[in-house]
Amino acid sequence: MNFADKKIPSFGVAGNFTGHLEQAGEARDFLNIKTVEVNAPKALFPTYLPEGNENKITPDFLHVFPFSSSKIIFPQNEEKLQIEPECAILCDLVWENDEIVNVLPKTFAASNDCSIRKEGAKKISIKKNWGPSSKGLSENQIEITGPSSKGHSFTKEGILNDYRIASFLVRDGKVNDYGEDSAVRDYSYVYEKLLSWITEKLNNQKDEGPAENIHQYLLESGKPEQVMVSIGATRYTDFGEHNFLAEGDRAVVVVYPEKKYNHSQIVTMVMNKDYSDPEVSVLDQVITLQG
Repeated sequence: MNFADKKIPSFGVAGNFTGHLEQAGEARDFLNIKTVEVNAPKALFPTYLPEGNENKITPDFLHVFPFSSSKIIFPQNEEKLQIEPECAILCDLVWENDEIVNVLPKTFAASNDCSIRKEGAKKISIKKNWGPSSKGLSENQIEITGPSSKGHSFTKEGILNDYRIASFLVRDGKVNDYGEDSAVRDYSYVYEKLLSWITEKLNNQKDEGPAENIHQYLLESGKPEQVMVSIGATRYTDFGEHNFLAEGDRAVVVVYPEKKYNHSQIVTMVMNKDYSDPEVSVLDQVITLQG
């Protein structure tokens, strides 16, 4: 996803790591959402939609481009803001008439699906896009490679199976673990199972509870050829669950190959801001106030 190209819609997967929604105080929002399996993700929610020729049901705020690779602007009149450390995938969409028939991952990157914690929000997206610099995506997007029989390499034989997601809040010079250091392969839904789920949701998700009719949003955006999907936030450490972002903090998400680095080496990398390795996707954002 090129930051200069604002034609790519973005989405997030809710509830793809067991326990995250409970930690975030959002599990009750999905009580009436039925899933095929207990551990299945709950919904695919929008964070950005490019403007198209029609805008009948797409909320206007979703047309504001929210991504930054360097900062998060703290929303006015809010208090509880948390990092949502994720792996994001950029995918090609294959359309047949008005239906998406295939989702083909191309690259992956570190993502901060930053969220406001507040009661009473009717839709997930309201807590996700509050304006420019409300989300994060690393500029280092890594090509998805590896053997595949289905035209892409988003499989357990591919490059991503060796990658982990770590996240940190850097405050007063100290690097604090924010999310549990987690393997991409340990998402509840990943690879072909996740792609099938995403395809079904892009086509058929209903406007009910915290979920939205995203298929209609895509049609209104002109049937885009690509989407970016952050595939789920990891569980928080005790520190991450109970510490919210403040001005001057650094929110850092690192997607790294476990065969090359261990967790302590990633901590040192974050402390020194040594982000030179092209095999590591890093997102390092400073929290700033509006104005």
